[in-house]
Amino acid sequence: MNTTAQRSGWARFWDHGRWWKALVLAVGYLAIYEPASLLMAPFVPYIGDEDSTSYVLVLIVVPVLIGGLVLVGFGASVGWLRSTFERQPIRGRGWMWIAIVVVLLFNVLRFASIDYSAAGFDWVAAWLLAGLVIGFSEELLTRGYVVRIMRSSGHSEVAVGLVSAALFALLHGSNLFTGQALGPTLLQMVYTFFFGFCMYLALRVTRTIVAPILLHASTDPSIFMQGTHPAVGGIGSLAQLGNIAVVLVGVVLLIVFLISERRIRHHDQIMLSNPVRGS
Repeated sequence: MNTTAQRSGWARFWDHGRWWKALVLAVGYLAIYEPASLLMAPFVPYIGDEDSTSYVLVLIVVPVLIGGLVLVGFGASVGWLRSTFERQPIRGRGWMWIAIVVVLLFNVLRFASIDYSAAGFDWVAAWLLAGLVIGFSEELLTRGYVVRIMRSSGHSEVAVGLVSAALFALLHGSNLFTGQALGPTLLQMVYTFFFGFCMYLALRVTRTIVAPILLHASTDPSIFMQGTHPAVGGIGSLAQLGNIAVVLVGVVLLIVFLISERRIRHHDQIMLSNPVRGS
């Protein structure tokens, strides 16, 4: 492993974490993803409507894949890639599993209420691939690199979790500049903030980035496929409450998280001020 002195100036720059570097990285990802989407625009007349397999592959998978490959290259260039996928050093708490259970539950409900015969195998497969690419890229950025930057600058886990979720919401706020109306964009940002916070809790409690990647990878396909080809039945109606449930549960878990982290900091301060008592 390279020592600090042997590392390049580029790597040393990113090693000294600051919150604004996390913002720069997120904006940089958008600066790559958005042009990559525009590069696909000439193919629109040839790929059919939003319900076509080619649409999903060309306009969703390819741009995100380009952004994901750039993120992998970035991680390799600063020596973060391997450690990002290693076991995380900070433990979670039992109640954090609630975030995983709620997200996973509604993903399963949505997958169970899709009209697969109407959707077609190719379209379903394309969306599953899209979900994997989206989950990998966005979680590598926000729960991987952003979390690392924030922790390396000595911020509390409250700041780590909130900034990670906020930058994740920012990524989706960029839809405002691609023609999406303000109202739906704001609602999407609220949902993605709390979903991103749930993914941070998944990272904490499992201590591996693989967990939020897989949860995220199953979320986007289930939402879009169930919304496009819903099956008739009560499960579908319940599944459609998933986004609301994530927001409501996210609010409650955020409150619990803030209280829990405050108690931990208070306990640590007592131990530091009275080491004899803490021994």
